[in-house]
Amino acid sequence: MSRTDANLLLANVSRRHFFKGLAAGGALVLAARWDLALGEEEEKQYGAEAMPHGWVDDPNVFIRIDEDGTVTVTNHRAEMGQGIRTSLVMVAADELGADWDRVRVEQAPADEPKYGNQNTDGSRSMRHWFAPMRRAGAAARTMLEQAAAERWGVPVSECRAGVHVVVHQPSGRELGFGALAAAARELPVPERDTLALKPRSEWRYIGEDAGPAPGTRAGDGARPKAIDGEAIVSGSAVYGADVRFDDMLYAVVARPPVYGATVRGFDDAEARRIKGVVRVIEIAGTGQPAGFDPLGGVAVVAENTWAAMEGRKALKIDWNLEAAGDNAAYDTEQYRKALEEGADTPGKVIRDEGDIERALADAENRVSATYSMPHMAQAPMEPPVALARIVDGRAEIWAPVQNPGATRANVAGRLGLEPEDVDINVTLLGGGFGRKSKPDFVLEAASLTQALEGRPVRVQWTRDDDLHHAYFHAVSVDRLEAGLNGEGRTVGWRHRTLSPSIGSLFAPDPEHKGGFELGMGFNTMPFDIPALRLENPEASAHTRIGWFRAVYNLPHAFAIQSFAAEVAAAAGRDHRDYLLELLGPARRIDPRAIGEEWNYGENPERYPIDVGRLRAVVEKATAEAGWGTKRPKGRGLGLAVHHSFASYTAVVLDVEVDDDDKLTIHSADMAFDCGPQVNPERIRSQLEGACVMGIGIAMQSEITFREGRVQQDNFHQYFVPRMDLAPRAIRVHLIEPEGDVPLGGVGEPGMPPVPPALCNAIHAATGKRIRRLPVGDQLAV
Repeated sequence: MSRTDANLLLANVSRRHFFKGLAAGGALVLAARWDLALGEEEEKQYGAEAMPHGWVDDPNVFIRIDEDGTVTVTNHRAEMGQGIRTSLVMVAADELGADWDRVRVEQAPADEPKYGNQNTDGSRSMRHWFAPMRRAGAAARTMLEQAAAERWGVPVSECRAGVHVVVHQPSGRELGFGALAAAARELPVPERDTLALKPRSEWRYIGEDAGPAPGTRAGDGARPKAIDGEAIVSGSAVYGADVRFDDMLYAVVARPPVYGATVRGFDDAEARRIKGVVRVIEIAGTGQPAGFDPLGGVAVVAENTWAAMEGRKALKIDWNLEAAGDNAAYDTEQYRKALEEGADTPGKVIRDEGDIERALADAENRVSATYSMPHMAQAPMEPPVALARIVDGRAEIWAPVQNPGATRANVAGRLGLEPEDVDINVTLLGGGFGRKSKPDFVLEAASLTQALEGRPVRVQWTRDDDLHHAYFHAVSVDRLEAGLNGEGRTVGWRHRTLSPSIGSLFAPDPEHKGGFELGMGFNTMPFDIPALRLENPEASAHTRIGWFRAVYNLPHAFAIQSFAAEVAAAAGRDHRDYLLELLGPARRIDPRAIGEEWNYGENPERYPIDVGRLRAVVEKATAEAGWGTKRPKGRGLGLAVHHSFASYTAVVLDVEVDDDDKLTIHSADMAFDCGPQVNPERIRSQLEGACVMGIGIAMQSEITFREGRVQQDNFHQYFVPRMDLAPRAIRVHLIEPEGDVPLGGVGEPGMPPVPPALCNAIHAATGKRIRRLPVGDQLAV
């Protein structure tokens, strides 16, 4: 594999901020260093163009029309509940002029040279692919109009596509898309700059909600319903564990209990006596840093999953814990205390404006607080699973993966094949949240099928496996200090943030957050304060750190928005009014002016930090929630706002804490501005899900380590929110700003403001400050 082929894009990192993959010894070795210099040598690119293999808008790649008029649109992004298989298809179908009832979708296999970038993370599928899919639809429509003009012998200017037909406007003659498809396929694809995109007034699907439009029939272009909705509800949708072959085997893996430990030896005699067990196979790990490679361990392969699991229980493994180094002593409680001590000392200066020492020294009032957030596991409802086989020298994989391109490259490296000899078939994902961007579980299946001479084998992770061996959200500690003048205005602000870096997964531990991690709400903090210093002291990693929905926006938003409420209280001011004062006047901040070069990979001229939009979502959410109205004893409103993934979210939660310390969340008002809204129904769904997940993070979710081992085994110990924690009502208020505003992200930006809004609401209801997540039993203290 060439060095270029091995370059893999990681979560939310543009080409200028990527770890370089190297091929060595037939295996893909990820990342010896940050390769920033390479990015500097290239002309700077943004958005989809900055992603590996960029974008493609060829209609022949994405759109097929059969003779019966069926339109099939290829979706090349992973579907994990966000509705992208509906939304992207909807965009192409709208530009094409297709009748939604005659539209079908096919899932693309991994093939980035053909389809463009397929890495589904960073809340960027729509903002990167809205324009290319529109152009693909428009090009196909143009080709149909050209084919009709040739059939009738008339100027193409007289032909116009309607709903699934092309009409000769002077005569009223019509030809269906199916009748024109064969001739249209033979025509050259129109040049991009000649395409006429539909004006917004002609959109039938884009920007519309699901369900039939008033006064329309299906053939008139009914509003699009979720493509996979019926299949999911009926149980016919195909997820990773639903793919089967007659001669397939099943495997589970005993993995090292501590990150970095290895197999010294094992006794499999008892395991092989279990009925149904076929073989016991050691899987090689790669040590530290692990990257996307398997952790290693011993696999039990059997005729069914139960036999494999029973066989694993019977294994006797001698683990070499010395290979794990300091990780074998990792204790999260002690680690958090160490980070808190580290927060008391200066760290690497990330942003420095004004004279912070003088501002704090001269302040009439000083406020300080330390906030912490624990490790968390993504814990998708569908645990990792992958089916692999080798046929005639080709590896075939079926798996729920977010990043098919990286999966293909890593499988090829693991098996010593060329990427072109690896087929990655992407199933539906039963949740992802970043976990399924890392294909370690697929590489386990690939290794086993190779050991079994190509026989199909499914590697199934249990919930225990998933929690013990996740790519964990980083532990974090944030210490903030503010100085207020005699009028209560904030004149100085110092923030120190400490977390292990995702960089430790691919290279020697940098012990500092990377630029993209700091760019998630830390150095982009938009408050209008005269003196400001942001610092990043050291923090080392002792387990696999990976991206988790919203990533480092979570601790940054929790700390900043909680502290803003504390400062407002110290100033004797209403929280909303003081937050708007901290934001300052409406203005657009060029991220480069405050030292932020990443900006979610987007052009800073098109994607500035727009304080006016931040103010607007605060004002909308608080107005809808009835901010300022008196609440009964034990009940209060909490507010938080955050900018992430090029979108703006404000959340107000109305909570009640009764005399028995039971929390009830009466309502959530979420004001959201992601720019143009392509599929409002799915936007609302994503915001509602982010609200519930954010509440679970705030109240319950925590992974702890002792002696290097995860202490949580299943959902009886790693809690996710149940119905009683969900707000009784979630009201999503979508704001579409005026003017030429580009698309923002949707899947992740709804979550970061939820935990601080909840903790601020708890304070408003009870007077108790929550600075350490999860809340857990702190309400009773």
